[in-house]
Amino acid sequence: MGSFSLWHWLIVLGIFAPILLFFVFRRAPAGPNRFAGLPYAMSFGEAISSFFKNYVNFSSRASRSEFWYSMLFIFLTSIVADLIDRSEILGIIWYLATLLPIIAVNTRRLHDLNRSGWLQLFWFLFPIGWLILIIWYCFPAADGPALKRGTGPQLGKDPAETFR
Repeated sequence: MGSFSLWHWLIVLGIFAPILLFFVFRRAPAGPNRFAGLPYAMSFGEAISSFFKNYVNFSSRASRSEFWYSMLFIFLTSIVADLIDRSEILGIIWYLATLLPIIAVNTRRLHDLNRSGWLQLFWFLFPIGWLILIIWYCFPAADGPALKRGTGPQLGKDPAETFR
């Protein structure tokens, strides 16, 4: 058994590169977002609360602020866990406890771009897939800017009129 040669890489890239490029350059469906109404911009605390409240919610949308504040929180707590416990047991437990909500918030962020949550499988295509996803996560919502706090649907109003 030898190593993965240059020819093997060329074959793999020849097969998977066109598929990857199809999904990357294909525009999101036009028209209103098919996943839900516009999410609203969140503060750091609201984003963390929403992150854990929507632990396994794969069906709605996450604003850029919710996504990036959640990732910042996960990153900072991982550093603290590694500083506290040098054997990394605490970090592994923290990673396993937050794996499902991380996948959920990634899916909801892609939904905000009117794209399928399955596209987060690009994480397995290092480094190009990572770059594509990070760029997508930086894009604004597919329907326009996120709503400001407190401007969500109000009682007595038709929710469809709120997002027009």
